[in-house]
Amino acid sequence: MSVSKEQEEFLRGFFAGVDVRGDAKPAANDALSAAHAAAAALTPEEKAKAEKHPLDRWDELVARAEAGTPPKGIDVLMTKYHGLFWVAPAQDSFMCRLRIPGGIMTSAQARGVADIAEELGGGFIDITTRANLQIREIPVDKGVEVISRLAELGLLPRGSGADNIRNITASPTAGIDAAEWLDTRPTVRALSHHILNTRDMYALPRKFNIALDGGGAVAVLEDTNDISLRAARSADGTLVYALGLGGITGHMDFATATGVAVEPRDVVKLCDAILRVFIQHGDRSDRKKARLKYLLDRWGQARFLAEVETLFGRALPRPALEMAPPGAKHGHVGVHAQKQSGLHYVGVVTPLGRITVEQARALAGLAEQFGNGEWRLTVWQNLLIPNVPEASLPALLEGIAAIGLTHAASHLRGGLVACTGNAGCKFAASNTKRHAAELADWLDARIALPAPINIHLTGCHHSCAQHYVADIGLLGTKVERGEDQLEGYDLHVGGGAGPEQKIGRLIRPKVAADALAPMVLALLRAWVDAAPAESFQSFTARHDNAALNAICDKAEVMA
Repeated sequence: MSVSKEQEEFLRGFFAGVDVRGDAKPAANDALSAAHAAAAALTPEEKAKAEKHPLDRWDELVARAEAGTPPKGIDVLMTKYHGLFWVAPAQDSFMCRLRIPGGIMTSAQARGVADIAEELGGGFIDITTRANLQIREIPVDKGVEVISRLAELGLLPRGSGADNIRNITASPTAGIDAAEWLDTRPTVRALSHHILNTRDMYALPRKFNIALDGGGAVAVLEDTNDISLRAARSADGTLVYALGLGGITGHMDFATATGVAVEPRDVVKLCDAILRVFIQHGDRSDRKKARLKYLLDRWGQARFLAEVETLFGRALPRPALEMAPPGAKHGHVGVHAQKQSGLHYVGVVTPLGRITVEQARALAGLAEQFGNGEWRLTVWQNLLIPNVPEASLPALLEGIAAIGLTHAASHLRGGLVACTGNAGCKFAASNTKRHAAELADWLDARIALPAPINIHLTGCHHSCAQHYVADIGLLGTKVERGEDQLEGYDLHVGGGAGPEQKIGRLIRPKVAADALAPMVLALLRAWVDAAPAESFQSFTARHDNAALNAICDKAEVMA
């Protein structure tokens, strides 16, 4: 790289002023700023981070809130370090992304979030694809109040956006799942506190994702993360995590297996070492190439792991491993027995991850009345209510139905995922949530599928809804029709994660939203009519693009 020496000088200045194993001192910013600003090829974002650490900008947030002034320019990025996203021009308001490690929260916290969303937001809550929550439509002068009140609930949103380690995802059935090999909760808790309390972890070149799968029945999509940790067993019976690195499916890559086994007690130390190598050597001159994947591409896995071992302090073991079985497709919905005798968890289907504050309060009350007062969020934009005695199941299911929700879903709706779309995101080309709801309604009225499939709608190339790992992945785009520009999608098929790991392929670009449903129906009918016993992914894999497009062409005359 042409800037490697400049970057080396910058980092030498950074680590000269900062204790690598402790907190940065304010005075260190002077050395950091001088070394960093000297590297002219570094991005404006990196220079801004050097001039004043993003976590030291609280006074700026308060001043803007008091003045009723939104962030502009580089301050939009800096504000994300505190969990606030200015989403103009889609909306003249903030979105606040929370931080809920492992997706596990209490009913009291859920009720508190509902209160905040009602009083300071849009009156609804979104469940995200990182088992997290978002509050939207926050007025410009209320952002600081939202952050403050969330902190009082124990839900500090620090680092939930920008160049930070995002919410840690993990098995939502941890500790209650008869299928699990490892309970991820203690490790997630320790790792989360390490991140929150180690200032160096906010010096990343770009965002970073970590996921742990303990081998439970609900898929976590851990192989789509920068650090993937999946439960495994070595030949001597020791339960460990198998390490994968570099997942970023928006850039068409899954985490690559390293052969490294890490015991739960070493996860925090190993993640810290990986992150420090990324901090030291990640690209700070080109934000499009600043993710971990590109450092691995440049160096190769062997060199990267050698650097990690140096910081870790010893060689990383690489024993033969037996991997935990994968989760069940759509295992996040319905009623399931726990490993605790007589208890069950219930997967509640939320409409594309969005619930009203009234529904949130009701679900909190149901979890307290019939369970142990927990919510467990999943990466499938829904939630689980655990620890429900068998005798209480009828009353719980009745209560869920009474608030307009359900525990059941068709094979089509169980894996229906959509990002916020252009109703709330400036990058999105299409209204994904509306189109997803319309698509599901139209298809469910016309076809019953023999097996679960995943349909993901994402509004832009950032792929928050991970369209590349869906059976049918839809990427928002603009479609020309005469002199008009319509909302539409690029149509991908054949993606999957876990045992179905595969990047979906584009078969039809620029499909107008009003023409999409008949094309999807044509593909689904062709699968069901020809080979209902095989998966949709397998069906599409044995048909080339021309054959699949021929099927889509038939949709043009379908009612």
